[in-house]
Amino acid sequence: MQILLGLIIGAVVGLGVHFALPHRDVRGVALAPLAGAAASGVTWTALTWAGLTVESPILWLAAIAAPVLTTIVLVPLVSRIRLRRDDADRARLGI
Repeated sequence: MQILLGLIIGAVVGLGVHFALPHRDVRGVALAPLAGAAASGVTWTALTWAGLTVESPILWLAAIAAPVLTTIVLVPLVSRIRLRRDDADRARLGI
């Protein structure tokens, strides 16, 4: 049940990144929270299997750092790809 803490932290961090970065209109609102939750969940699971408990600050720092790094890289990448494809489609259609 403690993994829910990691999933919630990741989703909240991802939601914050979604609203902090530009081009929100070209990506889904669920992308960053889901990516953040996945990154935090995988990190939380790996570190608890490694023997860390909720009393360990390393577990908490990693549960926050993993979704931040993942979403900071993923969200701009997806946004740039979408903008490029939209521009290519507009050029192809002559709009």
